[in-house]
Amino acid sequence: MTTLGGMTSLLTTPAALVRRHLLAPAAALVGQPLPSPLAGKIVLVTGASSGVGEATAKAVAARGGIVIAVARRQEHLDRVVAEIEQDGGIAFSVACDLTDSAATDALVERVLAEHGHVDMLVNNAGRSIRRSLELSHDRMHDFERTMAINYFAPVRLTMALLPSMRERRRGHVVNVVTWGVQLKAPKFAAYIASKAALDTFARIAGRETWFDNVTFTNVRLSLVRTDMIVATEAYRHAPAKTAEEAAEVVVRALEDRPLTVGSMVSNVGELCNIIAPRLTDFAMAAMNQRMPDSRAARGTDREALGG
Repeated sequence: MTTLGGMTSLLTTPAALVRRHLLAPAAALVGQPLPSPLAGKIVLVTGASSGVGEATAKAVAARGGIVIAVARRQEHLDRVVAEIEQDGGIAFSVACDLTDSAATDALVERVLAEHGHVDMLVNNAGRSIRRSLELSHDRMHDFERTMAINYFAPVRLTMALLPSMRERRRGHVVNVVTWGVQLKAPKFAAYIASKAALDTFARIAGRETWFDNVTFTNVRLSLVRTDMIVATEAYRHAPAKTAEEAAEVVVRALEDRPLTVGSMVSNVGELCNIIAPRLTDFAMAAMNQRMPDSRAARGTDREALGG
């Protein structure tokens, strides 16, 4: 069984390439589209009440997946579920504050009792803080709250669902992280550190569950135009994905199960950090000076998000 499980994991990427680039086009030519690997799968999506999470939930349902939408705001979840059902999809909602360990345990107990298992988990819920260290000397809570939702919450949820996945010898976890784990952008120490912790956890977890056919993907998203970036003036005219475009990246990660999903820019940036670290630090330091803290980060705009 161990050898078989290992071979299955080894063949994940080649099988995905064959399906996407050979079987799917061939099926389309004869007018019989190939069903998505998500069809009939139970997919739990966190942060599903808005933004990338909402768009991901809808995209999964459109491909025949059974969505369990999780977020804190029940009224927003009800809207998302209603819209999915109006489009012919299947979805359920469970309101939960994932930073509350007891609430997370209750969530998993309820989901497993009502649905039997979870095939795939999308750890999307999170928060971003853009604030320089100069303004953070007395704000240790910035680091604590990003770790709470960006790292401890998804790890707690993953660990609670892993036994069932390993027992069934089937499962996949997608973590929505950030290209910042490769680029190491200034002013994001709290945010990127928490996402880097999750990125590293997933790579190690995937090696421990390799022979159980339970896989992990880290989706290192670039800038996405959601409420999360509203407070940063510098990003208002920067190139950014829509939530729907980001969701397509997440869904492809669910279908193909690669180890990581990045971009050319982030991959080049990571390479530069390795082969020319001093020069890269100089370039990033110069960028840091050219892009000041937002009004929200400086505390002059209390109404802005993310402050």
